[in-house]
Amino acid sequence: MGARNSIVLFFFMLFALSSASPRHKNKYKPCKHLVLYFHETVYNGTNVADATSAIVAAPQGANLTILAPQNYFGNIVIFNDPITLDNNIHSKPVGRAQGFYLYDTKDTITAWFGFSFILNSTDYQGSINFIGPNPVFEKTRDISVVEGSGDFFMHRGVATLRTDAFEGKYFFKLRVDIKFYECW
Repeated sequence: MGARNSIVLFFFMLFALSSASPRHKNKYKPCKHLVLYFHETVYNGTNVADATSAIVAAPQGANLTILAPQNYFGNIVIFNDPITLDNNIHSKPVGRAQGFYLYDTKDTITAWFGFSFILNSTDYQGSINFIGPNPVFEKTRDISVVEGSGDFFMHRGVATLRTDAFEGKYFFKLRVDIKFYECW
């Protein structure tokens, strides 16, 4: 009986040690991957024909055609920007980026985004919804993909934003690298 108990104890300890040892977690692999670009031109008082976004709220006394001083704190911008498959603004749009962002920090330029990609092309039909902070001066920024519809029904994941181009305060282009980790 003593040897039998020793063997059982040995296997129990071996099992306990093997389950307690650190293991490398499997990295999640995306079930769908998509790269899109959106192109934004902020209304500045003179570019009505080209503007795809506008400042709709600003700190008291601020001008709605000029971003507020002190890192644009308090400005709220709405947008309806073209989305393309490449970084050329003259490429055929595959949809629209629609939503808003607000500048929520005084000590650096940071915007908080809430928006949707509304896609209507031969390749993709439906919407993808995004939400999260955008610390502008970081090379890449991750925001949450919280939901979708159509071809993206119940999809969730992460979108990595990267500024592809900008001209002053009134034009920028974002590369949006979308990785879906939950696809239905």
